[in-house]
Amino acid sequence: MNILHIDCSPRHDSHSRRLSAALLARLKAANPDAGVTRRDLGREPIAHADADYASVLSSPGALAAGATESALRLSEALIQEVERADALVLGTPINNFTVPSVLKAWLDQILRMGRTITTTPDGEKLGLLQDKPVYIAIAAGGVFSGERARQPDFLTPYLTAAFGCIGLHSLQFFPLQATAFLDHEQLAAAQEALLATLALKAADSSRA
Repeated sequence: MNILHIDCSPRHDSHSRRLSAALLARLKAANPDAGVTRRDLGREPIAHADADYASVLSSPGALAAGATESALRLSEALIQEVERADALVLGTPINNFTVPSVLKAWLDQILRMGRTITTTPDGEKLGLLQDKPVYIAIAAGGVFSGERARQPDFLTPYLTAAFGCIGLHSLQFFPLQATAFLDHEQLAAAQEALLATLALKAADSSRA
């Protein structure tokens, strides 16, 4: 089993990093022989899509001619990391109601028409990747879900749609909320409660 572990917070000891590390530890405890591929977007952010990448994606002729190796190199490497993984563990804060820009930059390289996404004759998008578990650790200073929600949530519906359009539908969200108002003991208890909800899914190692 191979686990792709992604963190997005720029803080070295952030709540989302702690929670994603705890999720990873639980997965590894259940799969002692699992290997881990690390992608730390918070400490080593990838570049946002540049003009060459955008031009290639907007030109079917360039794609067909194969004159795209350099422009698509990063995208291809990131997609292959996802393809090789049997499960993903993602740790992210909520920034201004949605995903941080480093995660958006990663998704912009992963969501690629003709490679991870195709369309039906009537225009419906279909994912080309094999479904696999995606465990998403979220940290928020406020409260964005449940009866006490006081801020909008554009992160979970966006990630559901983004991962879904490439074929990844087995998402589990672990929201650690109100981190700005809880003390250390309360945060630890909240994290343990979230981990107790973890439903380990058998990773399908087959490839489409």
